[in-house]
Amino acid sequence: MLAWGLGTPVLAEPSVSESLSPDNLPADFYTFTPEEFWREPRDSYWLNFSNWVIHHEHVQSERIQILGAWADRTLSGNARSLPGNESYLRLGLAAESETGKLASVEPEARFRLDLPTAEEQLRVVLESESDELVPLGERRRSRQLTDDQRSDSDATGALRYLSVISDTINLSNDIGARLRFPPDAFWRATARGDWRLSDWRVGARQRVYYFHQDGWGASSWLGFGRDIGNGWTFLASSEAVWVHDERQFDLAQILDFHKRLNNRSELNPRLGVLGESQPTWRHTGYFADVTWRYRLYQDWLFGEVIPSVEFQRDNDFKEHTALLVRLEMFFSGRILSR
Repeated sequence: MLAWGLGTPVLAEPSVSESLSPDNLPADFYTFTPEEFWREPRDSYWLNFSNWVIHHEHVQSERIQILGAWADRTLSGNARSLPGNESYLRLGLAAESETGKLASVEPEARFRLDLPTAEEQLRVVLESESDELVPLGERRRSRQLTDDQRSDSDATGALRYLSVISDTINLSNDIGARLRFPPDAFWRATARGDWRLSDWRVGARQRVYYFHQDGWGASSWLGFGRDIGNGWTFLASSEAVWVHDERQFDLAQILDFHKRLNNRSELNPRLGVLGESQPTWRHTGYFADVTWRYRLYQDWLFGEVIPSVEFQRDNDFKEHTALLVRLEMFFSGRILSR
């Protein structure tokens, strides 16, 4: 399944209600036979640890939901919370083994606090990082990297105003700042479009932004996607980013394939080419990776295995291989009208 809201394909996770009876779920949902469902669990360190993790997932998800609802009502001055909240907290551990290096384990954390107000067109958005502050090549290889390999980035906070131009085009304007001392004020305008052309789905995004310390910038993204049979979907995307400090364009061309193997696991192979416009228009790197993502428990605990290979100009296009294993917990709250 391709999600086009952010301009990149997303591995959408199925959501299963805890109130569903085992008899109503498909047989391939389970990794054990149906008659084993009612067996008494055996006491073990793993059982105690897993119960502790599950308990804290419920507690933290509820806290995120309560925080979003409280801030929404406070900012809007209305006692009614609106649906559509996209707040989340990602916590994980990633172990990567690279060419000539032993595996190292790194903790990871990402968050987003999305607060829709009662006016529906206004939102307060807090994020652990902003796309504009991360190099294009790094963003397109983000799932291959551990936290220590990513660029340092400050959290941002912004007031977002949403506008609907038509059924296929939306606009948003953000005014905010990087949350550091001293703050770095910014403005960002984004236009998104989504169209269907026969069997193809076309998505486009144009963004212009200004950071007080870094100056102007702009990015353009265009993607074409469709189902290609046997459960596979395909997305070809092109992106160009103007880097103000270096007076050059960074470029990326990605071929993205995705298949949901069953309701627990997904497969996502990709091929990518990166480039730049200075000192001349040229390729700066090639990469290929495959993400196998497995839902370990309900819709919030996941495991990933990502083998990858890349050829960078800075390394004379020599082969560099890596294998990354990630365990990730995804806490989110859904604000419902009441």
